[in-house]
Amino acid sequence: MTQPLDESLHTDLQAMAKAGTLKTFRHITGPMDTEVGMAEKSGRILVLSSNNYLGLADHPEVIAAGKAALDKYGAGTASVRFICGTFEIHKEIEQTLARLSRTHAALTYVSCWAANTGLIPAVAGEGDAIVSDALNHASLIDGCRAAKAKRLVYRHSDIDDLREKLADVRDARRIFIVTDGVFSMEGDIAKLPDIVTLAKRYNAAIILDDSHGVGVMGKHGRGTAEHWGVEGEIAIVTGTLGKALGGAAGGYVAGSETLIEYLSQVSRPQLFSNALPATIAASAKKAIEILEREPERVTRLHALAKMMREGLKKLGFKPLEGASAIVPIIVGDTAFAIKMSQELLGEGIFITGFGYPVVPEGTARLRIQMCASLTDEQVAFALEKFEVVGKRLGVI
Repeated sequence: MTQPLDESLHTDLQAMAKAGTLKTFRHITGPMDTEVGMAEKSGRILVLSSNNYLGLADHPEVIAAGKAALDKYGAGTASVRFICGTFEIHKEIEQTLARLSRTHAALTYVSCWAANTGLIPAVAGEGDAIVSDALNHASLIDGCRAAKAKRLVYRHSDIDDLREKLADVRDARRIFIVTDGVFSMEGDIAKLPDIVTLAKRYNAAIILDDSHGVGVMGKHGRGTAEHWGVEGEIAIVTGTLGKALGGAAGGYVAGSETLIEYLSQVSRPQLFSNALPATIAASAKKAIEILEREPERVTRLHALAKMMREGLKKLGFKPLEGASAIVPIIVGDTAFAIKMSQELLGEGIFITGFGYPVVPEGTARLRIQMCASLTDEQVAFALEKFEVVGKRLGVI
């Protein structure tokens, strides 16, 4: 009997709609690119809210690699890894990810959410301690909550607070510092040199989720550790194949051979979920090859992010500062952020308004995410429309 439940849920949905916070899902009719077709609107729409940082989601070589893997390996693994779900392509993508991460080994999952929630409870148990940044991604938060270790949260990027929290748990069996590399809603980056210094002082292992850093940060796009010059000093790196690396799905953990062997034995998403589809593994492997041979994509990405940020400032907006490809504009109220995104869609710009519970109350925002495939003309068009909508709504 579902009627009482449905009635209750419908009431909640009506309250969201009345408050102006109900999310609307748009239906894209072709491959992800800088411009897309949309079922709900005629004409081509400029995309400024995709994680497709390097423009590889519809790259011909990435697509061809996925098609070839489909022909060779079939549609799915039909099993978990340790039963009969480990294919040759899994070994290949994991070796490639380890090379990219400057670690000895890597292990793939069906998503980075599965990687983070499969990693942290597996390595952090009773007698251990986790010290986590306050603005970490929800998957890191859920991973920490699932662990039986003592959990402490330090103020966002506050190194003094992190030092105090580490001192409080100095006698723990294992100590983990957990942080994003690039914080997805702020666009700022973790202070890895300071964190590495503290990790050495307190004999802590760093868990770095670099989902928004891989393909974006560092001269060669290897991530936040490359950006700061601390590659090889991060114990554990997690990341996704669903953003810069082809934009499909999948996640991974990269670290020592001992860590990866341990996770393959005890990590619950590894033991109880089907393996990463071969098509995604092959596409991501090809995306990494393109990144390695064309580092100029990373250079172009940062030039475009600078162009967008400076253009918004000139118009009177106040985007948050940061070195990543994320350019957030704080507008305050969740309903207003959604309204502004709808107004921009009407002008041909697809960008999402984020509010509570994704970000704290009163800090709702539009999050621009740049793509290396954008043209100067597309950026100019976007700035023109931001000016139109910003003036119409009284933001500038």
